[in-house]
Amino acid sequence: MHDSTTARHWLAAALPKAAPAIATTTVLALARIWNANGAEHSVGNAVLMTALSLGVAAAGVVAGNATGDSVLTGTAFAASGALAFAGVAGYSDGLSLPLLLWSLATAGAYALAARYWRHDRRETVAYERQTSERREEYAHIERVETLRATTQIEVARTGAAYAEQLAQALVTRATLPGFDPKALEAAGLPELPQGDR
Repeated sequence: MHDSTTARHWLAAALPKAAPAIATTTVLALARIWNANGAEHSVGNAVLMTALSLGVAAAGVVAGNATGDSVLTGTAFAASGALAFAGVAGYSDGLSLPLLLWSLATAGAYALAARYWRHDRRETVAYERQTSERREEYAHIERVETLRATTQIEVARTGAAYAEQLAQALVTRATLPGFDPKALEAAGLPELPQGDR
């Protein structure tokens, strides 16, 4: 009746909480590598990233209106923001603006992720509560059925013991001198089986 429990590795538990910071840090690092390889003050690269960012944002709006899928829409807008962030970080010459954008993007990512984490936590707690209630209900039913079966067994044992004692008493009484089965019948008791005496 009990499920086996397995402990999650601490890294597996911490990875979802670190994912927004890892994502924004990766975008910043790639944008700075891109900056070092010639994206700094490149108008063509800036236009490309702007077009990609606007295109993904438009795809997010269309996906949100057409399907109503909030996960798809959120993913599209996150990709749009990442492309815009990468474009600015790759285009700018200093590191202060990219770090400022990185901190804002990381804070925004955690704010959005916290909403989904709360929702997941609520669903997990509700599922655990329902599972616990079902286990308690089944355990109660199992206890009641065990008590009922035990009671039936005890009643059957008691009845068998009583029948055996009654049979022994009748046999013993029939062997007593002066026992008259006709007197029992006259008193209203059922007729006793006739046996060898």
